[in-house]
Amino acid sequence: MKAMTIAIDTREQLPFEFSPEVAVVRATLRTGDYTLVGLEDDVAIERKGLNDLVNSVIHDRKRFGAELRRLEVMRNRAVVVEASVADIVNRRYRSEAHPNAVLAATNGIFIHYRVPVFFWGIRPHARLLLEDLLRRIWKRHAS
Repeated sequence: MKAMTIAIDTREQLPFEFSPEVAVVRATLRTGDYTLVGLEDDVAIERKGLNDLVNSVIHDRKRFGAELRRLEVMRNRAVVVEASVADIVNRRYRSEAHPNAVLAATNGIFIHYRVPVFFWGIRPHARLLLEDLLRRIWKRHAS
């Protein structure tokens, strides 16, 4: 089986550092921040930090909506958030947006675009879970 290679969008400002055995390339992706080389039309993961998520769903909805429309056609797609729901409830973000508005808008991502949103907590956990998710998708396609 060919080795898995993760492609990271060149515009991703703080890319994850994956395990040493994972090959990584930087590329300009059509949508999302992470994909698998050879499966770019099938896999797209958008990574968001907490402040970026709040800004995207509250203040920059039009631009983010366009991104979500590109994601919704992918077979394997998601928004991965480097935060927990408790971070939203406790307003650990730089915005005056009410937590209920942020949570409602986040749920709207799934309702309107059928794109799941995963709250994977702190950055090391999010990186670990993303690597595992991409590895599992790769293995399913390789078999």
